[in-house]
Amino acid sequence: MLQNLFFGAFVIALTVIVHTLGLMAVTHFMTWFVGRVRLHGRRSRVLAMITVVLGVFVVLSIEVWIWAMAFVILGVVKDIETAVYFSTITFSTVGYGDVVPAHEWRQFAALEGVDGFLLIGWSTAYLIAAGIRVGPFRTGEHF
Repeated sequence: MLQNLFFGAFVIALTVIVHTLGLMAVTHFMTWFVGRVRLHGRRSRVLAMITVVLGVFVVLSIEVWIWAMAFVILGVVKDIETAVYFSTITFSTVGYGDVVPAHEWRQFAALEGVDGFLLIGWSTAYLIAAGIRVGPFRTGEHF
């Protein structure tokens, strides 16, 4: 059980670093991109949100792949295709149950669900903030 917690804490720390740097990169890219691509002579709020959503999706996908690679390296599942599928449904907390981890790595796999829940929540907060600051949901305009 300790090795599950040790490796789980390591992968969680890695994904938090990726998430932090990734959201910073998304913010910078969105600012740069929207500043150069103008629609009707103005910055597009919708284009800003599309850029942010796609960027967040890329960041979350990288994190799913980090977990998938850990599953393959540790022998939690048998191959990379299964690892990516299992990681995606675990990270998103869907958990179909058609693929199960090796018995000795169940706790490790469960930690991915907690990590995914937190990182997806963080991403949601980021999207709301972006929608209010630069996107189409500026305070007082729609609500």
